[in-house]
Amino acid sequence: MDLRVMQLFLPSRADDRINELLEGREILGRWRDTDADQIAVHLLLPAGETEPIMDRFEEQFGDSPGFHVILFPVYAVLPRPEQPDELEEAVSASDSDEIRFGKQRISREELFAQVTEGLATSRVFLGMTLLSAVVVAVGLLRNDVAVIIGAMVIAPLLAPNVALALATTLSDFQLLRRALFTNAIGLAVAFVCSLVIGWSFPIDETIPAVASRTRPQTVDILLALAAGSAGTLAFTQGLSGAVIGVMVAVALMPPLVVSGMLLGDGDYASAGGALLLVLANLICINLAGVATFLVQGVRPRNWWEADRAKKAAWGALILWLALLVILGLILWVGDVGSAPAAEAVN
Repeated sequence: MDLRVMQLFLPSRADDRINELLEGREILGRWRDTDADQIAVHLLLPAGETEPIMDRFEEQFGDSPGFHVILFPVYAVLPRPEQPDELEEAVSASDSDEIRFGKQRISREELFAQVTEGLATSRVFLGMTLLSAVVVAVGLLRNDVAVIIGAMVIAPLLAPNVALALATTLSDFQLLRRALFTNAIGLAVAFVCSLVIGWSFPIDETIPAVASRTRPQTVDILLALAAGSAGTLAFTQGLSGAVIGVMVAVALMPPLVVSGMLLGDGDYASAGGALLLVLANLICINLAGVATFLVQGVRPRNWWEADRAKKAAWGALILWLALLVILGLILWVGDVGSAPAAEAVN
């Protein structure tokens, strides 16, 4: 069970409302400090309980001076909390979205904090992107899968793509602009780096790791959809960014580097095929990411924001899906056209 410690700093007049606002929530431990002007409540609770509790208190005291909520991860606790029986928990849970989805993920605020932390286009981000592109290029040229996977663990493009899906789901246009900017910078740095490598070294297109990314197929769409959904789902559970990043990077960094290297080497046709795969993968990752956030019940706190976000999310899903259908038809036509050519060679 993932646990969190929540600190609530409330005005003294909130004393009569605390029990009411915590009613029906699973609280494993509770402590409080009181002075003349403020109450500090400390709660030990499952990670899935944090969002509904924060929403309740923000709705009541969000405009009050001194109101703050601070959330801490918990690595261990004694005595050990009892693990709930899954069958009893499923039977006792109500049909509300808050119960059905809330206990299956970390809170909206925690998700937001994690993705915004990785959106700064700092020297560290640029350096990690550059190094990831170099390692991927070496792995591709050596046809070494282990080296390619090692570059994916660096995962520089994880936060921008998850942030893009989250911004669409929450209809947060400021986050959307930041995510698009960081994503564009990261993709540009990786592409330029691979372009220089392709210009500096001869590229053998027959290397399997390179050739497989110059001829995209419809099955690659399934890979990108699975990668985007798995990465987003793991992100909502608060798992390690390195673990999640492999799923996202597997669909982005290798074909992007292949396209840059081949373009630098002067092989424009094959570079175009790899760029088409990058575009298809970007669409699939964001389509799967938005769909996964919606299934996980991620939405704004206020009903009017939720209504606007729902329309924006469904609009984005339709747009991504339409683009995916177009690209899928292009890839399908390419698959059909390449089959007779392969038979002729045989």
